[in-house]
Amino acid sequence: METAATGQVGHDDRRTLGEVGETLVARYFRERGAQVLERNWQRIEGELDLIVREPAGAVVAVEVKTRRGLGFGEPLEAVTPAKQARLRRLLGLWLREHPDVGAGDVRLDVVGVLIRPGAPVHLRHLTGVGG
Repeated sequence: METAATGQVGHDDRRTLGEVGETLVARYFRERGAQVLERNWQRIEGELDLIVREPAGAVVAVEVKTRRGLGFGEPLEAVTPAKQARLRRLLGLWLREHPDVGAGDVRLDVVGVLIRPGAPVHLRHLTGVGG
């Protein structure tokens, strides 16, 4: 799924680019009725950017990749199969730490965020990655 988000992000934003992207993606999911359960969950093994529960009940770990341009390729290209496997293991750890969440559908999504000066923010959302 691809979407152009409304608004623009200026260079004077004091948050890091990654934080800006995560905030935009959290809003993107909320606007679709999802509940953000956690942001920036960290363990020694790594970090999950967002964990959301969709209206139908699915628990989704969301990896957010944010770029200002395409000089290093599409943002989504940074999420290699090895990284996908690590994110899936992290999601398993998160679920074990949160047994109250339930045993419904679980998946990994990746959202690429492209923030170019003077242009609308562009989100590209891939669902069910590496599964």
